Amino acid sequence: MFLLQAAGLLHARRVTTSWWLAPELRRLEPACHVDADRMVCADGPVSTAGAAFAQSDLMLHLLRTRFGPALAEAVSKVLLIDGRQAQAPFVVPSMLSNGNELVARLTRRIEAALPTPPSVAALAEEFAMSQRTLARRVRAATGLGALALVQSVRLNRARMLIESSRMTIEQVAAQVGYEDATALRRLMRKSAGAPPSRFRSALQAA
Repeated sequence: MFLLQAAGLLHARRVTTSWWLAPELRRLEPACHVDADRMVCADGPVSTAGAAFAQSDLMLHLLRTRFGPALAEAVSKVLLIDGRQAQAPFVVPSMLSNGNELVARLTRRIEAALPTPPSVAALAEEFAMSQRTLARRVRAATGLGALALVQSVRLNRARMLIESSRMTIEQVAAQVGYEDATALRRLMRKSAGAPPSRFRSALQAA
């Protein structure tokens, strides 16, 4: 991705890359739209993929677009590759800081407060800045809004609890501050493209 950027091939294009490198790519190439939620992103003749194993998703995308869905489906079954569209389920909020001290401190503060996460207004007051300044600095470092960062921390904790404990989805929802399991299911479907039970099933299958 960074070789493509240095060659001037990303200007004004929608691309993706490893989610933890997205802020640096945005900094180097502000004229392109970095959609770090996507596993694979195609814009004209340029197709890009996210983190290391997303390259297998890129391979399937190229097979699908050039030779049809039947071949792509056959290859995915032989290689035991599930169709994945988003990197969101694999994002670790603490790594989003990318060396940014403010975001690292915010992430620790939010994690420590669960199951009662602080509001954006409370965080801004605690860190002695306006909500607008907080939002601007978080977005510059991570590509996320301040509220989205809070949400990311909560969903990451939920995913970890689902994978590593025998808690019910209702109990997990309570641990990360959601009133009921319905809200957690809805948010995980939206951000990860899969229900909470998918993560538990994947762990048990392993």
